[in-house]
Amino acid sequence: MKPPLRVIPLGGLGEIGKNMMALECGDDIVVVDCGVQFPEEDMLGVDLIIPDISYLLENSRKVRAILITHGHEDHIGALPFVLPQLQAPVYAPQLAHGLISVKLRERREARGSQAVAIEPQKTYQFGTNFQASWFRVCHSIPDAMGIAIETPQGTVIHTGDFKIDHTPVDGHTIDLAGLAHYGSQGVLLLCSDSTYAEVPGYTASERVVGEALERAIADAPGRVMVATFASLIARVQQVVQAAARHQRKVSIVGRSMIDNVKMAQAMGYLDIPPDVLVPLGETRKLPPHQVVLLTTGSQGEPTSALVRIANQDHREVSIAAGDTVVISATPIPGNELLVSRTIDNLLRQGAHVLYDRVALVHVHGHASQEELKMMLSLTRPRYFVPVHGEYRHLVAHARLAWDLNVGQDGIFVLEDGDVLELSEEGGTVVDRVPAEPIFIDGVSARDARSQVLQERRSLSKDGVVVVVLPVNQDTGQLMATPRIVASGFGDPKETPPLFSQLAELVQELCVQQTGADLAQEAGRNKIRETAREFLSKQTGRWPMILLVPVEV
Repeated sequence: MKPPLRVIPLGGLGEIGKNMMALECGDDIVVVDCGVQFPEEDMLGVDLIIPDISYLLENSRKVRAILITHGHEDHIGALPFVLPQLQAPVYAPQLAHGLISVKLRERREARGSQAVAIEPQKTYQFGTNFQASWFRVCHSIPDAMGIAIETPQGTVIHTGDFKIDHTPVDGHTIDLAGLAHYGSQGVLLLCSDSTYAEVPGYTASERVVGEALERAIADAPGRVMVATFASLIARVQQVVQAAARHQRKVSIVGRSMIDNVKMAQAMGYLDIPPDVLVPLGETRKLPPHQVVLLTTGSQGEPTSALVRIANQDHREVSIAAGDTVVISATPIPGNELLVSRTIDNLLRQGAHVLYDRVALVHVHGHASQEELKMMLSLTRPRYFVPVHGEYRHLVAHARLAWDLNVGQDGIFVLEDGDVLELSEEGGTVVDRVPAEPIFIDGVSARDARSQVLQERRSLSKDGVVVVVLPVNQDTGQLMATPRIVASGFGDPKETPPLFSQLAELVQELCVQQTGADLAQEAGRNKIRETAREFLSKQTGRWPMILLVPVEV
């Protein structure tokens, strides 16, 4: 009897980003993608969010490989954090392999990890139950691939991020013939990109953006700054070509983009004419109308080059009269406010800003409804699972499949952690595994229950009040009136009378308790709760209360 196939999304379903899906069959597991998600403003101090891999760690002896579809951060960004824990080889298209290699070198713990560059159409064996081959798709980065995975139950097609672009910048069109071949042979399961499943029609070609960038660079009276994703190599190529045609020099601002451009040049994915690329320092010697700056920060990331320029705290670049700034990206859901704030700050300094709302300087890399219908019609899968999108995107994609009468054996709208089991008897959701977000906070990884993050949220809302208790070092008895100090709680001019009352209240409570009580956590908790209730009643706020006994 053939072993059932278990489909386990660990990220990317019901959300945008941190894409990761495990396929399990018998004693073998392969993982598709390993991406990050960028934090929202309320995730104080968090740098990145990665998938929860606890299920994979529990079954690490089964994990044969991590298969990568393309080189965007939401598909490869978690690898430096995952690979030190999960010793599995990574198989990726050539450009993604180069980008991954750069990332792994940057993080010492991940430097020994194994990464293999794949060849499209070549078959790779993983354990006894999986064979995989990659096929070309179009996206907003070169070398984007989908993956066909052969299992004992049948063929699984995972599209990765895709659109159907007949005039892509790199000249590689989507492999429609290959998809039609898989469809004619029979597809068990299709997992297809849902990010723009609500958008009717077709997605515009990348060529349209090239024309818009050409016009922006030709018409600009002074410097042009183009902000885009550090991994969007095709956009970098378009900017360089347009700059060369208009006798401008190009300089790159932002370490991640500098590293990626060097790697892409070395691998032949960027064709930069001689003498067009110059160091940033040389651009100061040139007239503004001969300069183009390529920079990171298209998502309003606080530490990125463009945001520091907009905030006037970049050491080498500042906005000058006549500058044109092109933000060649669409805000990822959750980043809209950050991007808007960056645009506002640039405009205040006199820059002319072009972005997706006012100019066609970006097209997204995801299929709209008509292209999604074509994918469904070509593959005609028995089962269908929409992936990569918020819940409404998944539902919209599922409706398209229903309207086309595709996925007759089952259309499953899953969320992270669901376990879909496909066998000869049919398909059903049989279980759930842990799939909570993991927050990367400096060098630490924390889950949603982290006390540190909960305390930060509390501090951000109502501040902190510190109650200093002078106590006898021998008896633990209170020796003087407590002192109250605060941060982020109230105006210093308003709080002294309030804190005087609170000090008297705490002193009375301490007198009622013995020194032994004050030394116990239960006694300290009583003081904290009394202080919180008093301050809440007086101010309507619930600050964090810290007790600091000082022995005298």
